[in-house]
Amino acid sequence: MHSQSKKIKVWDIPVRVFHWSMLGLLIGLWWSADAGEMSLHQVFAYLLMVILSFRLIWGVIGSDTARFNHFVRAPKTVIQYAFTRQKPESIGHNPMGGYMVVLLLSLLTIQLVSGLFATDDIFTEGPLYSYVSSATASTMTWLHKQNFNLILAFSAMHILAVVIYLLKGENLIKAMFTGYKHLKEEVLQPKMRPAWIGLILFAIIFACVWFSVLANAVKYM
Repeated sequence: MHSQSKKIKVWDIPVRVFHWSMLGLLIGLWWSADAGEMSLHQVFAYLLMVILSFRLIWGVIGSDTARFNHFVRAPKTVIQYAFTRQKPESIGHNPMGGYMVVLLLSLLTIQLVSGLFATDDIFTEGPLYSYVSSATASTMTWLHKQNFNLILAFSAMHILAVVIYLLKGENLIKAMFTGYKHLKEEVLQPKMRPAWIGLILFAIIFACVWFSVLANAVKYM
């Protein structure tokens, strides 16, 4: 199958670690909220804050395929791609996939920010709850709950798209594990940032979140 194709590295280690860490944290956040383990839920949320902040910054300074300006295309391009029967191969995210990434990152940001002001009206409050009125906190709590349903819905759409591509012979899951794709077309190797740059960035963000909110949350687990 790959005898006439070229093996290209399309995903760097930071993007791959972010992708699977986000999946694990979303499962953990859903389970902890459903089980009433709110202290653990807060810890998961602050870890999500770390990796989400990292991904947003990496989308500006990271490897070619990680950057937003690489995969966020004009709406006209996305529409043309959607209605093209024989779709061209894509290095990294295709035009439609790029919009899905932006949408999911936006929903995750909304979820994270709304959670900072939310309350369960029993034991647990977000760290910024006391800075807003009860009406605002109530609105943020409602948004936090409803927005998670949107995250689940669009995540399901994302998984469905991955399955469809798999049935068509393109294994996006394997590529997100290994970092490599086999492309038939002759393409240039995208530039990859060294993993140590991502590690330093992650460490800085983690330290900021740890000393501001995460350490205290871990203490009360």
